[in-house]
Amino acid sequence: MNRLRLFCRTVPLMVLAALTAVALPVRADDGTSVREGDIDGVPYRVEVPARWNGTLLLWSHGAYSLEYPAPSEISLTNHPATRQWLLDHGYALAASQFRVSRGWGVVESGLKDQMDLLDWFTANVGKPERTVSAGSSAGGLTSVLLAERAPGRFSGVASLCGVLGGTTGHFNSALDTNYAVKTLLAPDLELVRIKDPQANTTSARRALGAALDDPGGRARLALAAALADVPGRYTSRAPAPDTVAGQVEQQVYYAAYDRGAFWGANRTDIEQLAGGNPSWNTGVDYRTLFARSSQKALVKRAYREAGLSLRDDLRRLNAAPRIQADPGAVRHLNRYGTPTGRTPWPVVTLHSTGDGNVPPENQRWYTAQVRNPANLRQLYVDRGYHCSFTASEEIATFQTLLTRMNTHRWPDTRPAALNRSAATLTPDYQTVFDTDPQPGLQPSTPSFTPYHPGKYLRP
Repeated sequence: MNRLRLFCRTVPLMVLAALTAVALPVRADDGTSVREGDIDGVPYRVEVPARWNGTLLLWSHGAYSLEYPAPSEISLTNHPATRQWLLDHGYALAASQFRVSRGWGVVESGLKDQMDLLDWFTANVGKPERTVSAGSSAGGLTSVLLAERAPGRFSGVASLCGVLGGTTGHFNSALDTNYAVKTLLAPDLELVRIKDPQANTTSARRALGAALDDPGGRARLALAAALADVPGRYTSRAPAPDTVAGQVEQQVYYAAYDRGAFWGANRTDIEQLAGGNPSWNTGVDYRTLFARSSQKALVKRAYREAGLSLRDDLRRLNAAPRIQADPGAVRHLNRYGTPTGRTPWPVVTLHSTGDGNVPPENQRWYTAQVRNPANLRQLYVDRGYHCSFTASEEIATFQTLLTRMNTHRWPDTRPAALNRSAATLTPDYQTVFDTDPQPGLQPSTPSFTPYHPGKYLRP
């Protein structure tokens, strides 16, 4: 498989002018005003259509990989075609690149940098009649946190593939998978306070690849993945493979690459950010955790094929030495990365059912936090991979939120209705990022589907 690695204090307006380097507006061919500059050294991009309807979409990007440089261009939406549709329909767009654009510092950085940009927009473009907080992945979490912390500045939230189980739970879940790999397959690997992040990552990827070569190794890899609800579906459009070997191989892509940096750079980064280790598995009963996993059927099948005892391996996990967290680091991560569910405005979420980077069980956890369920709609598409949406699906999601904002009533959000709406858009809006047959945008069709994720394993 060919693969592509893509890995609140508000500054007063009068002070902001002194901190900001502002480029003069550039007028695009369609009349859109494009402004780029920096606020206290943090780059931003703003696009305002010639006939602005008064609504601003403030976009929060995800956590770019620490293994690669951050993109030079500032993203304004998840799918590039979504950006043009929003501009064509009168919506202004704004996004900060964030002072910290890679790793999990993006959430803490975004909470300040996005509010600075919103203040700049108000002072230099005009006060929006309404502002939508939107974002994807870690930015989907940031979009919710922004509106929770400044509810008077926003009118609605669109969280795409968001880490809505919170950063603390995200790293705890990764620790469970890595703990199982270390305990059952590779005892020399380090889990926290890693001395040489690159060497540990290389060793982990080597161990994961070697374990794929025999049925016993595959069974234990499947168990490790199941402890974080990682599905055996890595490509966006194709269904999960029929075989155990095929599904476990796709789980390993997530473990080795998408979440593989939890063996090294991302783990070190979050510990530096939080001032210690914020993850723990003390008190976790892995038999209970496994019994709640969405992937337990695959694990049982893999263990039958290997002729191994699942009960014995779960006993080994429960008996092995545990990891304790630093309380101060936990408090830091909870402060900057855990939603509270305060929703005085409508929130819509969009998630793929086969996302192994941020499993859809994140959405179930957020549902349980929301204090007014009438303000929440959660939508799902039948795809693998992370943030794998067509522009048409994203637009249908935004339209759902905007209709609720305009009418104070939700439109029909049944999958059939959403698919009909998305299908009315032209082929330019019917593509999705996929790694197969080669990384890039591939043709697809709207795939909204009924889905009810299980409980989040590690909040």
